[in-house]
Amino acid sequence: MAEHNIEPALCADSLPKHVAVIMDGNGRWAKAKGKPRVFGHKAGVEAVRKTVSAAKRLGIQVVTLFAFSSENWRRPEDEVSLLMELFITVLGREVKRLHKNNIRLQVIGDTARFSERLQRKIAEAEALTADNTGMTLNVAANYGGQWDILQAAKRLVQQAADGGLMASDINEKMLSQGLSTAGLPDVDLLIRTSGECRISNFMLWQTAYAELYFTPRHWPDFDESSLADAVAWFVNRERRFGCTGEQIQALMDPQ
Repeated sequence: MAEHNIEPALCADSLPKHVAVIMDGNGRWAKAKGKPRVFGHKAGVEAVRKTVSAAKRLGIQVVTLFAFSSENWRRPEDEVSLLMELFITVLGREVKRLHKNNIRLQVIGDTARFSERLQRKIAEAEALTADNTGMTLNVAANYGGQWDILQAAKRLVQQAADGGLMASDINEKMLSQGLSTAGLPDVDLLIRTSGECRISNFMLWQTAYAELYFTPRHWPDFDESSLADAVAWFVNRERRFGCTGEQIQALMDPQ
């Protein structure tokens, strides 16, 4: 079937339900402009806003953004401190916008290592948006895929130790229910920006059958058309329906 004959509704039916993004390249983007790395992180916030807005208009059910990995603590102390302050600022500024747009926010990862102030901001943001049904936005912070699987396995071991579970009872569904994304669909499309072609310990279980999309574009330059291109690539690769980036963009603005 030729691309120009594809119906928009057909494209919509084949869109990914869960899109995950490794937001890479903030520092390199800033360095190329002669700016400090934190300048790139701040610019990346606007890319988050554009991506989330476009995904919601497309009707994507879940977006997961890799904001801070468990390995990122190895970065220079001043950069980590600035990232934590930026996280607090963005939470305070953006949560009302998310709530207004009926988006539920979840922060997934080992948040116990964060300051009490940041943990409080996270709890407040999650509580405010808990009943929203338009889309789920997961922000993975101090997150690692191995950690996620390990803490799910520990829950099963504890259930077995308490006498309520036999080893023969354990299956993939039970382990999946112990992950930080329990109750959500697995990742259909994983996007990584800035040209790196690896998963970097991100959602190892949930991306088992995901399509992997790597783009050389640095995260601050990722926008609505970038997401449209990635989704169109997914549709063509996964569904073979031949939608174009322009058709995906048309779904964002059906006028």
